[in-house]
Amino acid sequence: MQSIEKAYQLAKEQYAAIGVDTDAVLERLRQVRISLQCWQGDDVSGFLFKDRALSGGIQVTGNYPGAAGNVSQLRQDLEKVLSLLPGAHKVNLHAIYADTDEKVDLDGLEPRHFSGWVEWAKEQGVGLDFNPTCFSHPMADSGFTISSPDEAVRSFWIRHCIASRKIGESFGKALGIPCVTNHWFPDGFKDTPIDRYGPRKRMQEALDQVFAEPIDPWYNLDAVESKVFGIGAESYTTGSNEFCLGYAVRNGKLCCLDAGHFHPTEVISDKISSVLLFTDQLLLHVSRPVRWDSDHVVVMDDELLHIMEALVRPGLLERTHIGLDFFDASINRIAAWVIGARNTRKALLRAMLEPADMLTRLEREGDYTARLALTEAYKSYPFGAVWDYFCLREEVPARETWLEEARRYEADVLSRR
Repeated sequence: MQSIEKAYQLAKEQYAAIGVDTDAVLERLRQVRISLQCWQGDDVSGFLFKDRALSGGIQVTGNYPGAAGNVSQLRQDLEKVLSLLPGAHKVNLHAIYADTDEKVDLDGLEPRHFSGWVEWAKEQGVGLDFNPTCFSHPMADSGFTISSPDEAVRSFWIRHCIASRKIGESFGKALGIPCVTNHWFPDGFKDTPIDRYGPRKRMQEALDQVFAEPIDPWYNLDAVESKVFGIGAESYTTGSNEFCLGYAVRNGKLCCLDAGHFHPTEVISDKISSVLLFTDQLLLHVSRPVRWDSDHVVVMDDELLHIMEALVRPGLLERTHIGLDFFDASINRIAAWVIGARNTRKALLRAMLEPADMLTRLEREGDYTARLALTEAYKSYPFGAVWDYFCLREEVPARETWLEEARRYEADVLSRR
C-alpha cells in the first residue's frame, strides 16, 4: 500500500509538470459509468427460454465450467465482478434475462418481469441498460425480424421493441439513471438479394412505429445499432451503418457503434467525431474483433486507446455511453469480465492523463514535430502508478492481485455448479 502511494506521488509530480492534475482526473474517471454486459456470464443463453439454441449469427466459443444457470447465479457473479472493478457501472440486460417464473413471450414482457433486477441494482448502486432480444426465437428463423415481409412476424417484433422501451423507461424512473435501450436486428440475406430497398423501407417504417410514443430521455434513450454482416447474413444486412446512422440523425436517436461491426480495415475510433457532429449522444459497444465480429475479451490495444482518445481529446466523453459487448466461454467468465472492464477504464485513464489542450495547440500551430515527439514521450509516463492508486482509493485489488480473488471464487462457487 505504501509503495503504491509513494509511486503515485512521484507520478503526480511528473504529470503536474505537463499541466495534468491527476487528482482531478481520478475523480472524473470514477464517475464514468461503464455498462457490463450480463450475457458474458451465461454465454448469451438467458433464462426466459431454456430450450432454445443460439441463432441470428450469435456464437459463443468454449465451454468453461461455471456458467450461470439462473438469475440468482448471474447476479452473484456480477457482484463478484463489481467487487473487483473501480469506478461507477451499469449492467446491460437483454430481454431474455427476465426475472420471472411466468410463461411469457417476448412481446408480452412488462416492467414487472424485471422488478427483481431493479431491486438488485438499487442495492448494488448500479444503473441498468436494456436490449430487445431479436434472435434465438422461432419468429426470427426466417433470418428477418422487424424488416420481415411477413406482417405477423414484423408485428411481433414491433410489439417486443415497444415493450422493451417501456421496460427501459421503468429502469430510468426507478433508479434515477437513464437507461439506454439499444435496438439491433440480425435481418439479412445469406446470398445476394434482388431487392435491397424493400427490407430497409420496412425496417424504417417498423422503427417509426416502435418509437412513435415519446419517452422522456431522462428515463430512456433509444439507440440503433448497425452491422456489416453476420452468419446467415453474409451478403446483405438490412440494418447497415448507412441505414442506422441515417435513421439516428433524422429521428434524434443514438447511433450505436460496435467495435466489431465493420469491415476489418475500419475502426470506430475514426467514426466518433463524425457521428457526434450530427447526433446529440452516442452509444459505444466496446469489443475486440479478431478478423471479424468475434467479440473477444477487450485488451488494451491501439484501437481501444484511440477510441478513448477520440472521446477525451475533443470533449465528447460526456455525450457518450460506454458499454462492453463480448462473450468468451473459453476462459473463466469472471476473469473475462474483469479483464475487459479494467482495460476499458485503463484506456480511458490513459487518454485523460494526456495534456490534450497543449497538444491541440501545437497541432494548430503546425508544429507537427513536437506533436509526434511529445505524444510518443507521454506513452512512457507512469500511468500505471496512477491506475494502481485509483484501485487502492476505490478499495479494489490493484495490479494483478484481483486474479487470486477470481480463482478463489472459481474454486468456491463456479466449480460447484
